[in-house]
Amino acid sequence: MVNERLCCSRVLIRLCTALSWLLVSAAGAHDIPNDVLVTAFVKPVGEKLQLLIRVPMLAMREVDFPRRGPGYLDLARADAAIATAANQWLADNIELYEGDARLPYPRLVEARVSVPSDKSFTSFEQALARVHGPRLPNSLDMFWNQGQLDVLFEYAIQSAQSAFSIRPRLDRLGLRVAISLRFLPADGAERAFELHGDPGLVALDPRWHQAALRFVESGFMHILEGIDHLLFLLCVVIPFRRFGPLVLVITSFTVAHSITLIASAYNLGPNGLWFPPLIEMLIAVSIVYMAIENIIGANVRRRWIITFAFGLVHGFAFSFALREQLQFAGNHLLTSLLAFNVGVELGQLLVLIVLIPLLGLLFRHIPERIGIIILSVLIGHTGWHWILERGERLSQFPWPAFDAGAVASVLRWLLALVIVAALAWAARMVLRKRSAVTGER
Repeated sequence: MVNERLCCSRVLIRLCTALSWLLVSAAGAHDIPNDVLVTAFVKPVGEKLQLLIRVPMLAMREVDFPRRGPGYLDLARADAAIATAANQWLADNIELYEGDARLPYPRLVEARVSVPSDKSFTSFEQALARVHGPRLPNSLDMFWNQGQLDVLFEYAIQSAQSAFSIRPRLDRLGLRVAISLRFLPADGAERAFELHGDPGLVALDPRWHQAALRFVESGFMHILEGIDHLLFLLCVVIPFRRFGPLVLVITSFTVAHSITLIASAYNLGPNGLWFPPLIEMLIAVSIVYMAIENIIGANVRRRWIITFAFGLVHGFAFSFALREQLQFAGNHLLTSLLAFNVGVELGQLLVLIVLIPLLGLLFRHIPERIGIIILSVLIGHTGWHWILERGERLSQFPWPAFDAGAVASVLRWLLALVIVAALAWAARMVLRKRSAVTGER
């Protein structure tokens, strides 16, 4: 009886050990890296397009790289696995286009393994010299998942002067994939991109219409996805029932956020770490203020002045969202900024088209004044919580020293605001005179 129990115990222990080993092996084989940095260069030369790319070998987890000893990469037998990794993980997942035509499958020119400390991919020339240079010695003791895979592909093209685009579908390499991409066109004007995950199709040297279309879409989606901008817009719209009275209000908001958006894009705004959280808190303040104004029944005829002031604040917030997108503007910065504004206005127009009929339908069933107060209280309550949260975040940043440079910057912005306010007042007076003349007739 005792022997039977001992046998059963031994069998159970062996089964548990085998199961544990299988689980550990499976987990190790399918671990997905948290952060993966890919470095790449794209350069058209004559009738070929060179793609030079470096990827951590750890990210190519499904490739069975030959190993020796405690897990060192067996460089003497690694050529076939390296070629497989280059083709399956890179060539199969990177789409390159010449104009609207996708380029054919590339030729694998070279594929080399580099040590983690290698810094050759800081420039195209050094990276090219590295892949054409001597291989690592076969006796090198380096764990397989510490190496970097350097690959040179060549694509057949019609002309080095063509417009090229790329879609790097490399998001499977890790949980968070960052791609540092540099395009070196024939004219020598290098362009740098910082891409994340699967960024979609990226025009490496965009034409003006390509940049404009991308930024219109970006502005449109930013309004629809920005809950704070939507709540501010709702507060603005609540007291109005028709589109007519809203024209001046929305126009003033558009003009104001266009001013600060463009100024910030040209680096004319503050660049301290404290500035973005300050703007976020001021946006929450704008929501609460508009809600209070709706509750106490302020004069909505002068609302355009308030929306203009808060539009300046929202313009800075738009610029923060736009900073990462400006890399896709190419040589068309101003066109892209104006296109982004067009997208914002289209998004606002869509929101107004939906909101105004819904508010009209709501106020048919409840008294209008009560409905305005209830909606404004709910929105103001949300804004107040944002003020507290964002104010606490802002308090963690040190305020800038108020030196001569800061004073000059403040004075420049004050002068610009005075000029803009004077122009707005003049435009308002002209509209009033025209209205008076029309009324007399």
